[in-house]
Amino acid sequence: MESKFSEINEDPNTADERGKFIHHAEAIGDLREPYGPTGFKGVFISYYATLCAAFAAIGGMVFGYDQGVVSVVLVMPQFLARFTRVSATASGAGFYKGLMTAMIELGAFLGALNQGWIADKISRKYSIVVAVVIFTVGSIVQTAAVDYAMLTVGRFVGGIGVGMLSMVAPLYISEISPPEIRGALLVLEEFCIVAGICVAYWITYGTRYMSGEWAWRLPFLLQMIPSTILGLGILFLPFSPRWLASKGRDAEALESLGKLRQLPVTDQRVQQEWFDIRAEAVFHRQTSDMRHPNLQGKSKLNSVKLELVSWMDCFRKGCWRRTHVGVGIMFFQQFVGINALIYYSPTLFETMGLDYSMQLIMSGVLNVTQLVGVSTSLWTIDKFGRRPLLLWGSFFMTVSHLIIAVFVGKYSQNWPQHRGPGWASAAFLLFYMLSFGATWGPVPWAMPSEIFPSSLRAKGVALSTSSNWFHNFLIGLITPPLVQNTGFGAYTFFAVFCLLSLVWTFFFVPETRGRTLEQMDHVFKDISSEEEEARRRAIETEIIASHHRNVYPGAKDQ
Repeated sequence: MESKFSEINEDPNTADERGKFIHHAEAIGDLREPYGPTGFKGVFISYYATLCAAFAAIGGMVFGYDQGVVSVVLVMPQFLARFTRVSATASGAGFYKGLMTAMIELGAFLGALNQGWIADKISRKYSIVVAVVIFTVGSIVQTAAVDYAMLTVGRFVGGIGVGMLSMVAPLYISEISPPEIRGALLVLEEFCIVAGICVAYWITYGTRYMSGEWAWRLPFLLQMIPSTILGLGILFLPFSPRWLASKGRDAEALESLGKLRQLPVTDQRVQQEWFDIRAEAVFHRQTSDMRHPNLQGKSKLNSVKLELVSWMDCFRKGCWRRTHVGVGIMFFQQFVGINALIYYSPTLFETMGLDYSMQLIMSGVLNVTQLVGVSTSLWTIDKFGRRPLLLWGSFFMTVSHLIIAVFVGKYSQNWPQHRGPGWASAAFLLFYMLSFGATWGPVPWAMPSEIFPSSLRAKGVALSTSSNWFHNFLIGLITPPLVQNTGFGAYTFFAVFCLLSLVWTFFFVPETRGRTLEQMDHVFKDISSEEEEARRRAIETEIIASHHRNVYPGAKDQ
């Protein structure tokens, strides 16, 4: 493809060509020269960015392992002998068990929300180190816990670290990824989450045969291994070029970008992306200056005030559509009923006549089925796009919920006499997990980190991730009584939300496949006035002109 960069190099005195080169509206489609193909081929070609993303995605494995380790530990006799408050025979066991679960979700909510300003302040990669340190402290407390209070505090502290990692890992991945494979690399986060759940499940399934308290202490101890590897290894990865540009460190941003793209910094595609990154950073910095002219001083008070009002900018013109999509997609990820089916599955397997060991095995099979679904999205998310996956996922999950609701409504009173419908329910349970894993599992973790402008990206992702944890907490509260008191009504309830997610996606979620992060202004149509368009063009023209004055000192400035 003929690049506009070559036109500029041919005549460094052509100011019109310099302005034309990086204008977003013109670069948004086929005019931008790609780094490589989409799909697995592109992943292997951009192997350095892929390795960096895969390493950062270890944060997802830490997150998933921490979530999965409790499911078997809570029913271990060795665990219940130490923590009698959560045993089935104890008074108020349900409350104390729910409180322990709620503590990690509350901690994760606070961790994700606070990670926004931390990631902006000290960088994406150093904020991962902070998250790992906090998570490790929580893990140590859990491993050494001698009573319920100590364990609950450990879960809360660990939850803060989990929430921070769940926010910053996809943020870092999105900012280092080539647009052609950004979706696939972001899917690595969800893949590692589910893989962590599977690993934790089968480790605890094995350690339950150990005598003594190491049956449950060992799984808590082992979760520190991947977190330590992540915390030390992330120090050797490059900074996000977009974070560097937001701090005015443009030369370092170019160097980091060239390293991530495995290309010389003079390559036309690297230069194009570098100019786009700088232009967007300057544009949104100027927008902030215009919106908050009285808060641009260097005093600490002004800095605090600017930090607070910048959170509100996520809900103002130029960003509110993105915040709506980011928060909304995380809301629906929880309300499509994934936790309801996971909650009810042991009961379903038990009433079908399966013994305790087989119930645990089938629950593990559900996790593996979800992992298989997530694996398919490594290819489909950049091949077909985000919207088609969400729309088809909503449809398939609606059908699954409705069919399970019919079977539960008709046969739940006597499953042993209706083995056929029971196994059909289990089949659609597996189909649901496969559908969720392929669509609504990975996409909501991918989209928020790619749709926000550079100046508000960390805060926007923090709001989106916090939405996930908050609604996860709500689902945890309402699912047990909903299933217990309404039976099939619970699945009808979630079928309605699956259908609503389809309608909402159709009307509000744009396609971001193949777009650079700097092109999202046009994807969301946030630059609507001629004044903003002219200001953007002026910034872009000045950046390219400044670059050419440095490269060609003798060129005339028009």
